[in-house]
Amino acid sequence: MSTVSRIIRRFSTTTITTKTPSISEDLYKEKNLKRVVEKFKKLSESHLFRKQSNVYTNTVRRLASAKKLKYIEEILEDQKQYDDISKEGFNVRLISLYGKSGMFDHAFKVFDEMSDKKSVKAFNAVLGACVNAKKFDRVEEMFKDLFKESGVSPDVVSWNTMIKAFVEMGKFDLACEVFGEIEKNGLEPDLISFNTLLIGLYGNGRFVDGERFWGKMIESSVAPDIRSYNARLVGLVAEKKVNEAVEVFGELGSKNITPDVFSYNAVINGFCNNGDLQEAKKWFGKLMESDSVPNKATYATLIRFACKMGDLDWAVELYKQTFGERCVVDPNVMQLVIDGLVKESKTDEAKELVGIGYSNKFRRYNLVMPADE
Repeated sequence: MSTVSRIIRRFSTTTITTKTPSISEDLYKEKNLKRVVEKFKKLSESHLFRKQSNVYTNTVRRLASAKKLKYIEEILEDQKQYDDISKEGFNVRLISLYGKSGMFDHAFKVFDEMSDKKSVKAFNAVLGACVNAKKFDRVEEMFKDLFKESGVSPDVVSWNTMIKAFVEMGKFDLACEVFGEIEKNGLEPDLISFNTLLIGLYGNGRFVDGERFWGKMIESSVAPDIRSYNARLVGLVAEKKVNEAVEVFGELGSKNITPDVFSYNAVINGFCNNGDLQEAKKWFGKLMESDSVPNKATYATLIRFACKMGDLDWAVELYKQTFGERCVVDPNVMQLVIDGLVKESKTDEAKELVGIGYSNKFRRYNLVMPADE
């Protein structure tokens, strides 16, 4: 069910204005962002609307994508006039939204304006906002100051935020040390603790460390999920252990874990790196037969590989398929197919693809025919 449908269904069971559903729906359809702000502020007058966290998140994300930070400030600062601001949960939402928009100073201001009796939930919100705003240099100092001054003890979420910060900074040894602090403080690492570290280690050439923490995870009470397995698949492929990656992929069924597009992409990347066209094709076929669908990374990898291996027929097939899947691939990758066809003197087919790329209603590529040599 869509976010709009959920809002409409909830509102329809109340005595609040019958116009609210149409106004809320209109908010998503409105293309003028200034009017979006005006309508959002009007909707916020309803305490029932102010409970709709998804609407807040989606609206702020939309404004952030358009780099309209002033508009984000306008709608979030407007919320402070309501009694909800006295509730910690509402403040936490504002802190998080500011953080996800990269507006950490605003997030901290909301935190600072809260009552002195802040819980660990509020501390975690401002730490998370710091990480989301990529203010990594301030996270460690803030962690120490906040908890030391307040006397509040950090929980697993707090430590996980620190792990994420160090992973994002590429300080993997420190991230591993923080992981150890969880147990030293009488807590148990959770799935997020492990996954954050595994993704960072396996994805950045720290395979041995990744395997060490994988072993810890298997020995613990925390069961790996698809993100855990995908991290390990990426690590194995990076180490050119493609056959082992295939074995790990095969374990998913026995664990009742369904592979996703990232699982298939990892194995496909491995065979592409090995120059094995047939296996890459076979695994792409398996992906197409699964419940997952290829994404832009799948197509970009395979189109590059098909062009490199001189299989232009397959490259053309993949090129056309991206449009059927409404998948936006880097134009430079798509241009490789055009260039390859021209080199093979298949000018008419190249012109056809240029036309498809330009005229497609979902997006337009500025693809060009190479100049005659």
